[in-house]
Amino acid sequence: MVALLFLQFLAAGPLVADGAAEIAKIRNVLLIVSDDLRAGVLSCYGDPFCQTPNLQRLVSRGVVFERAYCQGTVCGPSRASFMRGRFVGRPGVTLGEHLREQGRYSARVGKIFHMRVPGDIIAGTNGEDVEACWTERFNSPGQEAHSPGEYSCLNLNIVTRAAENRQSTGDPHRPFVTVQTDGDGSAQPDYRTADKAVELLSGMGADADPFLLAVGFVRPHYPMVAPPEFFEQYPHRSMLLPDVPKGDLDDIPAAGRSGSNSVSTGLQKYPENQQRMWSGYYAAVSFMDAQLGRVLDALEQRQLLDSTLIIFTSDHGYHLGDHDFWQKSNLHEQVVRVPLVIAGPGIAAGRSRSLVQLVDLFPTVCDLTGASVPEGLDGRSLRPVLQNTSATVHDAAVSFVSGGHGLRTDRWAYMKYRDGSSELYDMDHDPGQYTNLSGKPEHAALEKQLEQQLRQLTGATDESSNGRKQNASRQGNTRQNPRRKQTQPTLDN
Repeated sequence: MVALLFLQFLAAGPLVADGAAEIAKIRNVLLIVSDDLRAGVLSCYGDPFCQTPNLQRLVSRGVVFERAYCQGTVCGPSRASFMRGRFVGRPGVTLGEHLREQGRYSARVGKIFHMRVPGDIIAGTNGEDVEACWTERFNSPGQEAHSPGEYSCLNLNIVTRAAENRQSTGDPHRPFVTVQTDGDGSAQPDYRTADKAVELLSGMGADADPFLLAVGFVRPHYPMVAPPEFFEQYPHRSMLLPDVPKGDLDDIPAAGRSGSNSVSTGLQKYPENQQRMWSGYYAAVSFMDAQLGRVLDALEQRQLLDSTLIIFTSDHGYHLGDHDFWQKSNLHEQVVRVPLVIAGPGIAAGRSRSLVQLVDLFPTVCDLTGASVPEGLDGRSLRPVLQNTSATVHDAAVSFVSGGHGLRTDRWAYMKYRDGSSELYDMDHDPGQYTNLSGKPEHAALEKQLEQQLRQLTGATDESSNGRKQNASRQGNTRQNPRRKQTQPTLDN
């Protein structure tokens, strides 16, 4: 449903920004991270339904990266990775620690490193946060699925206002919960995150220390909670579900299939509830966007726009019925592609199709603020692309699951799993990834080349150690057996 508008964006071509002289003036950094936000649902990436006027404000003065990719495909590994500028499982100094050493004030509000949603949000606890990263840190508790209002568990076809028996922390059906909450949303964690961010910005100005302010919103991560007016913007019967051709899974190997699918979750029985999933997801995105707007307003009111680098992104994308898959922990495009918008003084508005990775954020912040760049980072500064949107910094992007690795080049998406199976898609002609070309004789040489490139970038072998690294480093709470089709969804608590 987004393809036509997205192609119209691409047809317009890149805009070239030439602000090299001014970029060096950047003093402050505002890092805004959404949770489970799929790039393709945003209007700036071509979606005709989703209303995100505040993100659009940022788009109007920054660079939209059309092909940005996460390295971890669930919350914990991804966040640990981009906050260290290193591939999944690799230890190192965090961005906040490094900037603090450079004399910068560093604050976190909300979820930046992994927090269990809803578990740590309800408890108001720090999750896997790195205390040394911050001068100050603030959590944003909320009731989540227990918020008063109309509760729905869509895969079980339950709708109720009763407070009892709601799917919440540790419960298997919590990814399919929406709540049209009573009130104005001010009790929700993202509203509280914006409150605290606004409060902190009110004390910042030209006379204060330069800052890193990291603002972590938890929506649209489940449960999808927002006041009714946000749901009303998206009548569920107007929602268009992804096309799933007959036999779509026939050429996807077991290791590449999500255990959180329409059959295993029960959603297949309720097509209208699949539309309600989209409605709830859109509502959560728009509610998050409203809180983003409050933070941008505060930045403008403090006259900090001309000295602040603003980065908006997400930890990874999300399946919403594509291939009948739901959730994340998967190497397909809807999960590994993320939104990324960067704005700041000397950065002209534009769009770039350069391949970039979330690990690039750390060296980019260092480069643009004049901080030293630690040795051993896997990312590269995006300064060349911010100055000229047709520039390139990577030939390929890589992503990780516990059972394998993914490679995204200009044309090809290649996935190699630990059990030896693989997927190959021609993204120029098959952006929906419906036809797996892996194993076709005419693509044998290409596959060999892509596998070699993937190994060079990741240090991978046929028996990838990434799953062991990912679990040993406690960067995620997700495990899957790549040698068989999953039967249970992958969850954050």
